[in-house]
Amino acid sequence: MKSLRLLLCAMPLALTGCSTLSSVNWSAANPWNWFGSSTEVTEQGVGTLTASTPLDESAIADALDGDYRLRSGMKTDNGNVVRYFEAMKGDKVAMVINGDQGTISRIAVLDSEIPAHTGVEIGTPFSDLYSKAFGNCALASGDDSNAVECKAEGSQHVSYVFSGEWSGPEGLMPSDDTLKNWTVSKIIWRR
Repeated sequence: MKSLRLLLCAMPLALTGCSTLSSVNWSAANPWNWFGSSTEVTEQGVGTLTASTPLDESAIADALDGDYRLRSGMKTDNGNVVRYFEAMKGDKVAMVINGDQGTISRIAVLDSEIPAHTGVEIGTPFSDLYSKAFGNCALASGDDSNAVECKAEGSQHVSYVFSGEWSGPEGLMPSDDTLKNWTVSKIIWRR
């Protein structure tokens, strides 16, 4: 009988609390995350990858704790040759790590299991974070030229790349109505 009374008291509390608990980072409640630090994008970098991490395969592998397979390459960026590493998870690219002057300068996160410290993750809708693009966003460049990049609120180093369907002219920012259906496709950290 005591358990029935407890259940009857707890039920309204649980039902009314559901909507307010939607912003809770539930992945932190998982027992396998209690004792180890899960990788996330912060102002300092991604997990233990920071601006002071050498752009060196062994240093990056050590910082990633062997959770990813690395492959390296070179590409041009604004006329400069840039070295990069791709952190592979299975057969998918989880992160692209660029650098200059011997250290990491940019990390693009594509892995949905690596959120920003604010809880934003790959797949988060534009409308959950912004009401309008003006003052927050600009057309992305380089590999993401068909996307929109927005600064994370209150951040100097983190931004989100949104992508989605749009049939407008190239070089023009999609309307806010179009953007509200776009989702985060990358989380970018820059030094």
